Amino acid sequence: MTRRLFYLLLLFIGISPITAAEKPNILYILADDLGFSDLGCFGGEIETPVLDNLAENGVRLTQFYNTGRCCPSRAALLSGQYPHRVGLGHMTTNDIGRPGYRGVISDEAQTIAQVLAPAGYRSFISGKWHLGTDDPTEHGFEEFYGTLVSAKRFFDPAHLVRLPEGRKARTYSEGEFYATDAVTDHAIDFLHLARETPEKPWFLYLAYNAPHFPLHAPKEEIAKYANRYHEGWDKLREERLERMKQQGIVPETTLLSPRSTWQNYGETKTGTNPAWDTLSKERQLDLARRMAIYAAMIDRLDQQIGRVVEDLKAANEWENTLIVFTSDNGACFEWDPFGFDIVSSNQNILHTGEMIDEMGTPGTFHSIGSGWANAGNTPWRMYKHFNHEGGIASPGIVHWPAGLKAKPGTINHDPAHIIDLLPTAAALAQAEYTGALSLPGHNLVDQINNGSDKRTLFFEHQGNRAMRQGKWKLVALDDQPWELYDFTVDRSEMNDLASQYPDRVKAMNDAWEKWGAENQVTPLPKDLGVKYLKADK
Repeated sequence: MTRRLFYLLLLFIGISPITAAEKPNILYILADDLGFSDLGCFGGEIETPVLDNLAENGVRLTQFYNTGRCCPSRAALLSGQYPHRVGLGHMTTNDIGRPGYRGVISDEAQTIAQVLAPAGYRSFISGKWHLGTDDPTEHGFEEFYGTLVSAKRFFDPAHLVRLPEGRKARTYSEGEFYATDAVTDHAIDFLHLARETPEKPWFLYLAYNAPHFPLHAPKEEIAKYANRYHEGWDKLREERLERMKQQGIVPETTLLSPRSTWQNYGETKTGTNPAWDTLSKERQLDLARRMAIYAAMIDRLDQQIGRVVEDLKAANEWENTLIVFTSDNGACFEWDPFGFDIVSSNQNILHTGEMIDEMGTPGTFHSIGSGWANAGNTPWRMYKHFNHEGGIASPGIVHWPAGLKAKPGTINHDPAHIIDLLPTAAALAQAEYTGALSLPGHNLVDQINNGSDKRTLFFEHQGNRAMRQGKWKLVALDDQPWELYDFTVDRSEMNDLASQYPDRVKAMNDAWEKWGAENQVTPLPKDLGVKYLKADK
C-alpha cells in the first residue's frame, strides 16, 4: 500500500493520517549571506510572510550557529562534521596541501543523502553546491539543478546546470529567467518526481544563492523598497533591535553594539563604518539603492519558499515534513569591486540620477557593503568571515507539525549548530550513520522537544576563532588575544572579561586547542586570511 493510500484510509476511518512514527519528509532550506535580523520574524522590516508563518507555527532558534562562511557551512550541514574535518576549513579555491584545507569535500564525508539512502529516502538538491566537486549526484543525490560554485549572475540561465549528465533543465524565454525562481521551479519538479514513488520519503536540500551579491532582483520587487532606506543604517539598527526585543528574540537588556569595522578586501586600509548622516547625499542615494535591492532579493526568496509550501500542502505532505530554515553565515561586509571603500566617491561605485535605476539589473555587480551588513546582523558585532556573533549567528526556524512538541511560536534560546542537521535527519529517518568519523552534533528535534544540556561548540575561519561553552564565549580576531563574554548579560560582546577570568580563558583555550588538533584545524595557516582591524569597540 502506498503512503498516500494509507493516509486516505486512515482519514476515512477517522484516524489522523500522520503520526510521528511515520518517517517524515525532510526539507532543509539554506539562504546565502542572510543577516540575523533580516527576516520579519527576527526583527526585520523586509516582507517575509511565508517564513514568518513558519516561525509562528514552529520554533525560532535564536542561538543557531553556522561556521562563518559559505563553503565551510555547506560542508558542515551536509556532512554533520566541523568543516576542517572534511577538507573545507576555508574555500574551494584554496588547497594548501593540508587535510583541513584542501578546498574540496573529502572522501571521508558521508552526506545526508548518502546516510538516508539505505533508510529508503530519495534525495535531491536545487541551488548552490560549492563543495569543490563537479557533481552532487556522486554524493548521494539523485538529481541536481543549480550552481556548482558561487553564483555571479542571477539573470543568466547558463550559469546554472542540470545533473547528472543528460538531464534537461527547464527552458526560459528571454527576460523570464531569475535564478531564485528557477531554483524553486526545479525543486518543485524534484518533489513531483519523488511522488512517483509515494512509498518512499524524500530529502530536499534547497540551497538558494540569495541574497548573496551581486545584487540582482526583478524591478517590481525593488520598487517596493525604493524609498525605504534613505534614513540609513543607524536608524535601521535601532528600529530592528527594538522589534527584536518586542518579539522576544533578544532580552530587553540587550545593547546595540557600536558600528563595526570595515576594510578594503585584500588591502590594509581600515576604518569604522561612518555615521549615516556624515555621508554625502549622493553617496546615500547609492547606498540606499543597494539595500533596496538586497531587501527585494529576500522578499522574492520568501515568495519562492511560499511556492514550495503550497506544493507540500497540495500533496498532503505538509504535516509530516520537517522544515529547517537558516543561513550559511551572517550578512557580508565585502565591497564591490574589491578595493573600493564605504565613503569613496569614485564613479565606479557612486551612482546618481538615471544610473540608480540601472542598479540590480543584468550586467551590474554590486554588494551592500559593510554598513548595511552591520545592520543586517543587528545587534551583533562584525560579519561573515568572523567568529563574533555577526558572522556565525543565523536565524533558525524549525517547523514540523507532526513531530514538534513545542507550542507553535516558541522561541528557543538553546545553542544549536548547523552540524546538527545530519544527525537530526538520520535520527528521524531511522538511518544508521556508518561514516568513519563520529558525529559531533545533536538531534535538533530531540533538543527542542526535550531540552538540552549546555552545548560546547567550536569555530575557526581565516584565523578568527571561537568557542561556546554554556553561558561563556571565547572569541578572537585573527592573531589577536582571546576575548571572553558572559552571554547571560552580554551577547553583544561589548564587555571583555578575559582579564578578570584568566583561568577560564586558559581552560577554554586548552579545550579549543585540543579540538583544533583533533579536527585538522591547527596549526593555523598563515596565508588564507585577510588582516583585519584589530578591534571594533
